[in-house]
Amino acid sequence: MAASGEQKDLPGQSIESWWESAITDIAPGSIRIRGYAIEDLIGRISFPAMIWLTLRGELPSPRQAQLLGAVLVAGVDHGPQAPSIAIARMAITCGIGINGAIASGVNALGDIHGGAGQQCMELLSLIDAKCRSGAELYPAVAAALDEWRGWHGRFIPGFGHRFHAVDPRATRIAELLNQAVRDRVIAGHFVQMGEAVRRELARGKTSPPAMNIDGAAAVLLLELGFPPELGRGIFVLSRSVGICAHAFEQSCRGERIKGPLPPEVTVRYTGAAPRILPRDETLP
Repeated sequence: MAASGEQKDLPGQSIESWWESAITDIAPGSIRIRGYAIEDLIGRISFPAMIWLTLRGELPSPRQAQLLGAVLVAGVDHGPQAPSIAIARMAITCGIGINGAIASGVNALGDIHGGAGQQCMELLSLIDAKCRSGAELYPAVAAALDEWRGWHGRFIPGFGHRFHAVDPRATRIAELLNQAVRDRVIAGHFVQMGEAVRRELARGKTSPPAMNIDGAAAVLLLELGFPPELGRGIFVLSRSVGICAHAFEQSCRGERIKGPLPPEVTVRYTGAAPRILPRDETLP
């Protein structure tokens, strides 16, 4: 019988195998990431390459790392009107510290704010699956869009923007994608699918929605072989930089408990009109 406070091996299992990881191997004086000694990686590979290695298990080519870096740069910030940024700025004025402010901002990155890139990856993967099953591209796009709308409603992730008629980030990513296709760094299969979706959405419209940064990022990440499940995680890595910068900037201003509205502005009340509480003996 194990003494009090001691761990006891489970049947057929050692304590050492309770957790398993193929990512990091730690020992006294040694840190290896995917088999590489950390001291060999430091100063020799870029941060995007390190992200690739950690997530994928192998080092990228220089051009692959450049393309991943482009997506990370594009998603860093979109100003204080972005809820994740605004929340972090408000949180830091409550005295919770920069780590809590960053966490507060990141926690706002959900299906609606921050999730469109991964959702677009899922949509394009659905189209890809139909093409692999023998469907032609444009019929596959139409069928996939119908299915998507049936599951999620009319919103198609990756296209249109509430602020930008033409998203400058998407324009630049498209240039990099087209050059990468010409240089045979990527196959261009998902580039074609993204364009096919844009054309289908433009059918019968005088002002069709342009691809936004979420769509461009989705195409690029799929071309690089990333699964849709990592789409939001990669965006969180990127946007965390902007959240951190805004939280720190706000902390330097010395303001306390700064809410979403100036103190002189009140929220419009839509509840019951003023009323009188009944006499005590009639209260529940």
